[in-house]
Amino acid sequence: MPESGQKTTQGNITESASVAPAAPVTAARRVGLLVTLVLGGLTALPPLSMDMYLPALPEVTGALHAPAATVQLTLTACLAGMALGQLVVGPMSDRWGRRRPLLAGMVVYVLATAVCALAPTAELLIGFRLLQGLAGAAGIVIARAVVRDLYDGVEMARFFSTLMLISGVAPIIAPLIGGQILRITDWRGVFHVLAVIGVLLTLVVWRFLGETLPPERRHEGGVGHALRTMRGLLADRVFAGYMLTGGLAFAALFAYISASPFVVQEIYGASPQTFSLLFGLNSIGLVVVGQINGKILVGRVSLDKVLGWGIGTILLASLALLLMTAGVFGEAGLVPVAAGLFVLMSAMGLALPNTNAQALMRTPHAAGSASALLGTSSFLVGAVASPLVGIAGEHTAVPMAVVQLTCAALALACFLGLCRPWRSGKEATGV
Repeated sequence: MPESGQKTTQGNITESASVAPAAPVTAARRVGLLVTLVLGGLTALPPLSMDMYLPALPEVTGALHAPAATVQLTLTACLAGMALGQLVVGPMSDRWGRRRPLLAGMVVYVLATAVCALAPTAELLIGFRLLQGLAGAAGIVIARAVVRDLYDGVEMARFFSTLMLISGVAPIIAPLIGGQILRITDWRGVFHVLAVIGVLLTLVVWRFLGETLPPERRHEGGVGHALRTMRGLLADRVFAGYMLTGGLAFAALFAYISASPFVVQEIYGASPQTFSLLFGLNSIGLVVVGQINGKILVGRVSLDKVLGWGIGTILLASLALLLMTAGVFGEAGLVPVAAGLFVLMSAMGLALPNTNAQALMRTPHAAGSASALLGTSSFLVGAVASPLVGIAGEHTAVPMAVVQLTCAALALACFLGLCRPWRSGKEATGV
């Protein structure tokens, strides 16, 4: 881009960027802080929407006179919406640019969140949580797309690492915020706060994030083209193996997310604030192990080997949780169960990043479609696992442990049976 085009940004990605070509790496560095803040907010919004609400789940069951399994469907609906929304918004942003679909998604998100705060029944809450997830998916997909528009090579990798840190911190602070909100108001106040966050983020996007995909780089393929590409990706056995491995590992994580409010608060009698602290500690474990994976292990140890360690640790932690919650060792208290959940969550820092990395390394020709397919499949499998953890009611943690153990065992089977990590050459893409 000519120098005059760079000067139009004046240090920010503003509305003028919508009529200029996509910013090169040089201009991207000049607006790095602004892009980090805006895209970090978009990346953090989905985990905030999911996890800020967690401490309120037991209260919602009483307020709406609904069983725990029904209330857990509010999590499933939001997760399913985020999964399906990625398939729609991704191709839309390639066809019409990043800015318009993102702003439309943010407006719908705010409206859906406001209705959630007013929902008189669990059924209505489930419906608008689905819409909230569909709209919130715009932030997930378009944030990644904007990074690809602005950065390349090492700079892009570093920026994605920053976004991963932000998305890891969001689940830490979200339950803490939710627990504090419940001190001064009821569960509806959580959605009021989310709606305000959505309004503020929409205004920031409208003011500071201009178009990063110029018209000459857009295509008319739409959803049909994306689905045809995804069909080809699914025909790749190894890619499908990594996708299923990551999706099943994510399902074990989401079983923890959806069941832990009831396990910690209802079964073990902890307060919402104690639950929030434990949830935050587990999220710290995931972030720390994930950074150890990225800063220390990657490049020194085979990705497949590290991935195997992660899946194996999840499997062992799930088995220990099942034995404890089933009473095999007598009546287990909160401390050993919390320790088992901490190990399980921390091991996700080895499993999830490496399944995505291995899958995407096989698909340089279709990285965008592959990324959408990985994200969608993980969310969908997690959505299926969510209601299963409450199938026996809210007074036993055994279903949570059974779902986690089953998902971990299936993940290991897919990893070994489809990825076949012991093979070399083109089939094994580990470093």
